[in-house]
Amino acid sequence: MTIALTDTLPRIRAELVVLDERFARIAGDEYVECLYDGGRWLEGPAYSPAWRCLIFSDIPNDRMLRWDEVSGHVSVFREPSGYVNGNTIDRTGRLISCSQGDRQVVRTEYDGSRTVLASHLGGRRLNSPNDVVEHSDGSIWFTDPPYGITSNYEGHAAEQELDGCHVYRIAPDGVLTVVADDFTRPNGLAFTLDEQQLYVVDTPGKHIRRFDVDGEKLVGGEVFAPCEAGMFDGIRVDSAGRVWAATHEGVHCFDPDGTLIGKLLLPDVVSNLTFGGPKGNRLFITATTSVWSWLSTAQGAQLGFTDRLS
Repeated sequence: MTIALTDTLPRIRAELVVLDERFARIAGDEYVECLYDGGRWLEGPAYSPAWRCLIFSDIPNDRMLRWDEVSGHVSVFREPSGYVNGNTIDRTGRLISCSQGDRQVVRTEYDGSRTVLASHLGGRRLNSPNDVVEHSDGSIWFTDPPYGITSNYEGHAAEQELDGCHVYRIAPDGVLTVVADDFTRPNGLAFTLDEQQLYVVDTPGKHIRRFDVDGEKLVGGEVFAPCEAGMFDGIRVDSAGRVWAATHEGVHCFDPDGTLIGKLLLPDVVSNLTFGGPKGNRLFITATTSVWSWLSTAQGAQLGFTDRLS
């Protein structure tokens, strides 16, 4: 089903704030274009090179949507979706989603069927998986705050069964382990280019933490960067190792040394972002009810989708 859009979607000037000369090297389109404006609270953008589309979540409306890169049309990808929040595309092109309502991490297979990757720990249900990334070894890492069980707005109100809100790792053989257990509500996460470190958003703490990846566990967790505009949500890393973070005023860009070097301001609270397009230099941004797009000289970290196809 194709969704009817408003006759004229807004287009705004790209308002860049340069705080450091390192951000001045980044340029792009003069305008940020709106691709969709009919959501309730949009999240989880994931770009599929194979499908030439952007998958994103409309959490309170319990659906996932699909923006087609060729036609520009938006259609329903899955409804109901299980109140899916975060999404990612794995290195073999499959969609991995955090189902807040079902309290599961699920993978959409090539034939459209779904495989549950994680749902319980020690016989107790997960809280409500929020955001997810894949490591090159095939393991899946995700955060599990309680947003999907605190009310019926983004899931189903329920009692929390686990002793906290943790960061988890699903091993390639399916074994689920806790890799960080000192968060109140962990949120967005992203690996560094060499995968030796993992950034994790601590939303109530209003900062991003950086952990060292020690095999199958995390160590450290010092503050990488504080948020100066509301709270952080989703994050992504580009091909230069810079961290792009969703905030209440737009997207903030951090150098790998933790310096806030620049901003892309937007009119709504930003929830998440991802890089996509044929060259990986199109920044897709979910911001409250809308999806925005900005073509730039920055390029997302390349995952190498054929690494494990042989």
